[in-house]
Amino acid sequence: METLKEKTARGLLWSGLSGGVQKGLNLLFGIFLARLLTQSDYGMVGLLAIFSEVAGALQEGGFVNALNRRRSVSDADYNSVFWFSVLTGMALYGLLFASAPLIARFYGIDELTSLSRYVFLGFLITSFGIASRACMFRNMMVREGAVISLSSLIVSGIAGIAMAANGFSYWGIATQSIVYNLLSTVACFMVARWRPSLTVSFGPVREMFGFSSLLVLTTLVNIAKGSIITIIMGKMYTPADVGNYTQANKWNFMGWSVVASMTGSVGQPIFARTDDDPARQLRVLRKLLRFTAFVAFPAMFGLGLVSHELIVIMLTDRWTAAAGLLQWLVVAGAFLPVSTVFVSLLVSHGRSDVVLRCSIVLMVLMLVGMMAAAPHGVSALVAVCVVSHVGEVGLWFWFVRRETGLTAAHLLSDLSPYLLLSLALVAATAAIASPISSVYVRLVVKVAVMATGYCLTLWAFRSKTFLESVNYLIRKWK
Repeated sequence: METLKEKTARGLLWSGLSGGVQKGLNLLFGIFLARLLTQSDYGMVGLLAIFSEVAGALQEGGFVNALNRRRSVSDADYNSVFWFSVLTGMALYGLLFASAPLIARFYGIDELTSLSRYVFLGFLITSFGIASRACMFRNMMVREGAVISLSSLIVSGIAGIAMAANGFSYWGIATQSIVYNLLSTVACFMVARWRPSLTVSFGPVREMFGFSSLLVLTTLVNIAKGSIITIIMGKMYTPADVGNYTQANKWNFMGWSVVASMTGSVGQPIFARTDDDPARQLRVLRKLLRFTAFVAFPAMFGLGLVSHELIVIMLTDRWTAAAGLLQWLVVAGAFLPVSTVFVSLLVSHGRSDVVLRCSIVLMVLMLVGMMAAAPHGVSALVAVCVVSHVGEVGLWFWFVRRETGLTAAHLLSDLSPYLLLSLALVAATAAIASPISSVYVRLVVKVAVMATGYCLTLWAFRSKTFLESVNYLIRKWK
């Protein structure tokens, strides 16, 4: 029987491997698609993202987290969530199918009617797998989830590229998403240790509704917060502007979501299991924060360092505007995983009310800032987005401090060494590589200097997080 520490380490390892490989594959497929498609093609699908995300949040209902918090879970609990998700998904798809002409009219693009009806099939498909994913999440089946995600990604990526290469333009991007949802849903259903029955009772759903409904509202607020910039761009600028931002944000998301998925896959389960031991939970929290900073800061600031070279080499120089936006977005991406850890802690404590209130405040502040910045161009909108995401770490910390006793001194000592080292290395590496004219050589030099300098510095100062991570990887390799 594995200990909680061993389960956590294994979960972090598999999440990291899966996330890294997935982002690498996404990058590879994205390169092919970006060379085949235009900024406007990406913008067409990007304009519909908010509708799929909202529908997905409503059908999921916050029940994955709610089931994780229950002391014991029965087949009846999973069955109740399964049928609620499926019926809600069907109802929402019918509503959005009928609303497709209105969406097209809002953006002034007639082609969005048929495209949106096709894209929205994705969340309908995923509604059949929510209960299965909840079962896998509760049992920390990270390795199985990694295999499912990677397999689905490979097949869906090939399908998307094939369609784009045969002249289907933005339909290829939409198909890639639908194929991924279909394959991952079927695989989760097969792997999870649970099967639905025709005996339907919504009693368990009603019991969890008080907690889960607040999480749903929080998710909707966060979706709105994340989509504000896209909506404003869609109304005030061109689909090409939306496409440049979508491409830059895609690369940024590929970076920070790897770290967030690593800690997210183990954060809530381990917090829930240490809830009766506050001292132990505080130690777990600080260790997760140190690990998050150890990975997120060098990865994201390093991505910003090489953004121009990566974009030009991978996507050609017609995407250089996206590279400039990416250099801003990585700053937000460096701090978002820290916020994810804090939110996981609050949710595990049942403080979905706090998470909702904070999310509303952050959304309102971002909306006000972006409305003021909108007349000044896309860069001003992105700057507001970055400042908002960095600032929200302080708000989450305020409430986590009250729940766990985490102090400002703790937070600074856990985060600042990795933050300061990463920034110093970025500045030094940029100075070293600036005289190099070849974009290919400059990319290699930047990556080599940044990575080597980071590892050697941590080794020289005997960083506990660094040494523990290296030793664990060596043991697993052996």
